[in-house]
Amino acid sequence: MSRFRIPRPRTAAGRVAGVLGAAVGVAAAGLAAGMVSERALVRRLKTDPTDPYADEVFGAQPYDEAFRLELADGTDIHVEVVEPTRPVAGHPTVVLVHGFCLDMGTFHFQRKMLTERGDHRIVAYDQPGHGRSGRLETGEYDLAALGRTLRRVIDRTTPEGPLVLVGHSMGGMTIMAFAELYPELFGDRVVGTVLMATSGGLLAETRLVAPALLGRVSSPVLYVMNNATRYGGTAIDKARKSASNIAWLLTRQYGFGTPKPSPALVSYVEEMNSRTSADTVTRYLRTLATHSRFPALAALGGTPVLVVVGDKDMITPVTHSEEIVRRLPHAEFLKIHDSGHVVMLEHADEVDAALEHFLAAL
Repeated sequence: MSRFRIPRPRTAAGRVAGVLGAAVGVAAAGLAAGMVSERALVRRLKTDPTDPYADEVFGAQPYDEAFRLELADGTDIHVEVVEPTRPVAGHPTVVLVHGFCLDMGTFHFQRKMLTERGDHRIVAYDQPGHGRSGRLETGEYDLAALGRTLRRVIDRTTPEGPLVLVGHSMGGMTIMAFAELYPELFGDRVVGTVLMATSGGLLAETRLVAPALLGRVSSPVLYVMNNATRYGGTAIDKARKSASNIAWLLTRQYGFGTPKPSPALVSYVEEMNSRTSADTVTRYLRTLATHSRFPALAALGGTPVLVVVGDKDMITPVTHSEEIVRRLPHAEFLKIHDSGHVVMLEHADEVDAALEHFLAAL
């Protein structure tokens, strides 16, 4: 039996790295050894005649304007704008901010619902290193920089008028970084905030990074930012041999909460994950592991807030959302039964209804 020696982590990023190293070892020993059975299992799980989303067309959605916004460091950000077909005076622009290893398609159903309603303007963009946006040339990603990117997107698309910010997972953390940098905008410009499956801190104790790394590692060595420790190159190579099947199964396990999630939804999320390079994943490690912005939530205290989480979220567990609500007692809290991390896809109808209600009450 192979042994994997994991050094004792000493920092928040180190603790995440320790979990990753152990997880990679387990995955290589267990998952790579059963490649044939995994292929058969994935084929069986994907063959579901009752899948309600089997015919859903995921991917690009209609827009009125799309452009690339160049940041100060040269990174290009892909941005899309949907104009209302039935504009209503005073209705806020809805800005959609997606999470880690995903892209703007995360909000497929919410964007579809808002577009069909036609009474709200929509702004969506891909975070740096994700989707159709460019990657950093050098250095690491930083949540504060993501907050500044959100500000650039807002300044370019919606220089005036009310805003509602909707963030999922790392997108919610981006909004917290934005609030930390620009608290004066809340109440005046930002009239409402929706935080889905996210956290104000303590991320070193979550599984936020592990599924993405296990499913889509493209190099036999992971460089952990705090101490440049090497983990399990051989193990990762073994895991990569059946990467697509492993990635699909990990996405199903970690992203969803219902016992039989839609295979089409699992495949859609896995495709978004697969487009995020391992380089991008590892360069986000430090900023995710050290994220702690509970004080920044004070900026949201004077405006309506909706917090949404799945009760079986394995990535950012319910306790993280409960801590946000504890610090924002005026927030509306929706805990959705039998839902995992991609709650807005897995239980789109409930999330859509809650978002519609939230917007109507502003």
